[in-house]
Amino acid sequence: MKGNIHGAALGLILCVLLAMASTAQAQELAPINVNTADAELLAELPGIGPSRAEAIIEERETNGSFESADDLTRVSGIGPATVEAFRDQVEF
Repeated sequence: MKGNIHGAALGLILCVLLAMASTAQAQELAPINVNTADAELLAELPGIGPSRAEAIIEERETNGSFESADDLTRVSGIGPATVEAFRDQVEF
């Protein structure tokens, strides 16, 4: 009887952990639209803090939308290595 309770508890814990992992993975996969995102959301990208997030917004307001990840190199302080770090996390 004790073994059945422990097995059931272990199964329940495993289900909860899998559900949490699925939720976290779904959140990680949702790309950020750099043409519409606010500074707080942009700052979540690797290598982009609050000041670069504001610079991204200023650049898009001044010179128009970004069409690709490589366009983000128009922003001072964002180079090819930074773009590669978040390329799969952005959309346009």
